[in-house]
Amino acid sequence: MAKPKDNPNYKVIAENRRARYDYAIQDDIECGIILQGSEVKSLRVNSANVAESYAEVKDGELWLVNSYIAPYEAAKTWGHEERRRRKLLASKKELVGMWSDTQRKGMTLVPLVLYFNHKGFVKLKIGIAKGKQNHDKRASDAKRDWGRQKQRLLRHAD
Repeated sequence: MAKPKDNPNYKVIAENRRARYDYAIQDDIECGIILQGSEVKSLRVNSANVAESYAEVKDGELWLVNSYIAPYEAAKTWGHEERRRRKLLASKKELVGMWSDTQRKGMTLVPLVLYFNHKGFVKLKIGIAKGKQNHDKRASDAKRDWGRQKQRLLRHAD
């Protein structure tokens, strides 16, 4: 008999896989996101993209810029803009921390994962990151390749 899932509502909508390659993630924060009804319905059936987007703190508020949510076909009259700015929900303490981190040289807010949590709410995980140089990326590649090679050696040693 198959084991039931721990969180039946948990579902990853969009993931920014390249973010961990391009940036050194120092911390991550889970934020809520303010969406229109057609956007939520679209996320349940269609796809979204957060790979080209970024977050910014502006006027004491946190915003997600340039994220894509596909249009919902059934809501043609009252649809939504696909690439509009969306407000993110975070506590004041987290906002102050993010604002101070982005003021440091090279720090940025990168969206990592857009998902439905176990309660069915849309959440966005944001990483506070610093951009990697090319030599850092090569070192990450070498470390990952060595890990894979080590696993193969251990598997074949048995």
